Amino acid sequence: MLEQGTISIHTENIFPIIKKSLYSDHQIFLRELVSNAVDAIQKLKMVSRAGEYNGDTGEDEITIAIDKDKKTLSISDNGIGMTAEEVKKYINQVAFSSAEEFIHKYEGKADQPIIGHFGLGFYSSFMVAKQVEIDTLSYKEGSQAVHWTCDGSPAFTLDESSRTTRGTTITLTLMPDEEEYLEAARIKNLVKTYCDFMPVPIKLDGEVLNQQKAAWRESSSNLTKEDYLEFYRYLYPFQEEPLLWVHLNTDYPFIINGILYFPKMRPDVDVTKGQIKLFCNQVFVSDNCDEIIPQFLLPMRGVIDSTDIPLNVSRSALQGDRTVKRIGDYIAKKVGDRLKELYHDDREQYINAWKDLGTFVKFGVLNDEKFKKQVEDILIFRSTAKLETKPAETPAVEVQSSDSDVWQDVTPSNTSSTPYTTIKEYLERNKERHENKVFYCTDEAGQATYIALHKNQGLEVLFMDSFIDTHFINFLEREYQDVKFTRVDSDLDNTLLDDKSGEIVDPTTNKTKSEIIKELFEKSLNKPKVNIRTEALKSDDPQGTPPAMVLLPEILRRLRDMNAMMQQQNAEFPEDHILLVNTAHPLIQNLVNLNQGSIIQGDGESPTAQLTKMICQHVYDLALMSQKGFDAEGMKSFVERSNDVLTKLTEQASK
Repeated sequence: MLEQGTISIHTENIFPIIKKSLYSDHQIFLRELVSNAVDAIQKLKMVSRAGEYNGDTGEDEITIAIDKDKKTLSISDNGIGMTAEEVKKYINQVAFSSAEEFIHKYEGKADQPIIGHFGLGFYSSFMVAKQVEIDTLSYKEGSQAVHWTCDGSPAFTLDESSRTTRGTTITLTLMPDEEEYLEAARIKNLVKTYCDFMPVPIKLDGEVLNQQKAAWRESSSNLTKEDYLEFYRYLYPFQEEPLLWVHLNTDYPFIINGILYFPKMRPDVDVTKGQIKLFCNQVFVSDNCDEIIPQFLLPMRGVIDSTDIPLNVSRSALQGDRTVKRIGDYIAKKVGDRLKELYHDDREQYINAWKDLGTFVKFGVLNDEKFKKQVEDILIFRSTAKLETKPAETPAVEVQSSDSDVWQDVTPSNTSSTPYTTIKEYLERNKERHENKVFYCTDEAGQATYIALHKNQGLEVLFMDSFIDTHFINFLEREYQDVKFTRVDSDLDNTLLDDKSGEIVDPTTNKTKSEIIKELFEKSLNKPKVNIRTEALKSDDPQGTPPAMVLLPEILRRLRDMNAMMQQQNAEFPEDHILLVNTAHPLIQNLVNLNQGSIIQGDGESPTAQLTKMICQHVYDLALMSQKGFDAEGMKSFVERSNDVLTKLTEQASK
């Protein structure tokens, strides 16, 4: 026996804590042991390049072996190995990382970085094993192989070994409740999860389990469009093709590599949860980078790999510090730069992607002042205007330099049939008709009547109908404080109305037609909180205009929406609203004539008067329906009234 002793503990002097609480997830032990094996192989290459080893390094290989009878799992590498002195120094002194010392000694001689930084990864094996053995032979000439054994207590034994091949084998005798790691399928799954992109083949029963190639570590000039797409499909199978991607590659003021994709947005995507995978030297760390990526870019997908992101000893949590913030700012800036470049160089491509990109951009503008300043001039909105657009050219890969970030366009560039505009362009285009006023809609289907009314009179309407636009309109009003933003159903611009000054007064009633209509609807509806307005809507085809419209003043509607949001409930349609009756519509004129021809009977209203009242109610119902102002009971009443109206109309027609 070479030696018998006690492990020197350098972390709180409590070995059981290291065994049970070093990592939150026991399965992480395999990631740590395989990472150590990769390090051992990389170290051998480094000493070979330094001229300190002249032997054959052989083919890199890590082998995992399972023995169900002995309840053991082993991980073997053909790397640098250890001498007895190195085992004492790097294994027995917990938390003294050999990786740190090795990096300093051979700095500048590595083509692959050393993974380990903490010196505790090896001890994760004690979370699942009741005994851990190390059998190792150093690359150094004349070295004696050694065998180290520890049962999870501070006691260990160190003996000579009969091993004749360079490298290290770690053998775990698993605890009874950890025998799931004796199943080949379980091990394959863990290797794919944590070690898939490690640069050394990892074998089990002769089968290579990992694909090894990390696309983000490749030079962008070596990757084709199909390479990027294939990598995306591998990371996110069964998803639509991404819109754009960026290949990050910088080593100043921090080291970061990665490929980030703009995905097609789907209704089931949770924009509050990160989709980007975090790696450290090709070792999988986490399924999201919430602490690194700015919140508005969380829906992006892809990979970030950096040694400058500070991790705790388990690599499972990020520590918020200045470096993390700077990395986040860097990523946001690269995204902003690319969007501006795309907007100016290929606006049609930008427009084609805007349906999905717009959510990212608007959210970023609301939450990041620096990003807002980058992109505030390229915020676009779908418009009812007929705008001319130039056909787009087919985009190409754009490379700043061989070592810089590279963006690639994916979406085919087709000329868009839907016009888009910025707010500044809209204001400039319409300053003669309605200076400093913007008409917008939030529901194309529900507000179709109002949109058509504006379009027919040459008024341009912007579509602000994404879920984020409710908040974004408030931002626009702060940015354009001298501009009035008016939803198409909040009020009607004077441009849409005919002048009533020339209305004729009826000598029999001493009232204008507008006054008669107003009284008729007030009496028929009997809703004191509904403000009846009578206006003649401009149109070359009065029949094509709505007979009535419900208007909800802008301030009142926003208060309603704000209260609903604060109380986390659906906004109820307020009793106080405006019913604008279109006096130019033939239906309304017919109603006036019908009402004037009704005869008051001794026992109450005549059938004609009843029908007039029901039609007034029906006109109001139809106007209310376009504002989605019905609850369940209201819809039931509407159907019943509709049936009554049709019954009475058919009765009269059959007489």
